[in-house]
Amino acid sequence: MAVSLDALLDDLLAEAADVDAMIGPLDDAGIARPTPAAGWTIRDQVTHLAFFDEAATRAAVDPGGFREEASALMADGMDFPDRVAVQHAGLRAAETRAWFARARAGFVTAFRGRDPRARLPWYGPDMSVASSVTARIMETWAHGQDIADALGVTRPATDRLRHIAHLGVSTTAFSFRLNGREVPTAPIRVELRAPSGPLWTWGDADAADRVEGTALDFCLTVTQRRHVDDTGLVVTGPVAREWIGIAQAFAGAPGPGRERSHA
Repeated sequence: MAVSLDALLDDLLAEAADVDAMIGPLDDAGIARPTPAAGWTIRDQVTHLAFFDEAATRAAVDPGGFREEASALMADGMDFPDRVAVQHAGLRAAETRAWFARARAGFVTAFRGRDPRARLPWYGPDMSVASSVTARIMETWAHGQDIADALGVTRPATDRLRHIAHLGVSTTAFSFRLNGREVPTAPIRVELRAPSGPLWTWGDADAADRVEGTALDFCLTVTQRRHVDDTGLVVTGPVAREWIGIAQAFAGAPGPGRERSHA
């Protein structure tokens, strides 16, 4: 089935609207509130989104310029997301919100009407236009989760999670390579219950290694916002267990994950 880029962009805007609703009432003290990501405030979560929205826009409109900037950023180490956060730690709440709104609007404008199959550079392998938008959906949802946790807010799960779940499955080999491990040949079956009720599936139906549960729990795990043991996921088989312990739907260095919150 052909990818609808407009539908992807509309889902991205819906995720951004959820973030806007959470940060809209925050004053300067509120935007500086710590989040579950060690050392990161709500401001850091939002400026991260704004910075990389603008980076993705540059990758689309000026691929050569993006490659130069990305190489320079990565040359100082793969901790560049932390360095980006430090560089913008002085922004006030209103400035932070304005940058996020401006960056997201620029991204959507730049991507509307593009060929979803066209390739764009990124901080790892090149990706398609459609995958770039999907990655922004994932990032917005995941960093939005950190903001929600910091504020004690529970966000309703939506079927937009399918984008994140698909990315989580499709980055299986990447997760193994990123952690210096051999990519397994054994198939893994993933069966997830969508927020609206249907069952979403990936992989060989007869595979012995399996991950089963809700789409929300899976997305929280592959974006490393929850330890798998703090979810209701049922993981069967050694390959599936190894994968879910290192699963990472986002680019960059291996993520530290989250500590288990219960014994």
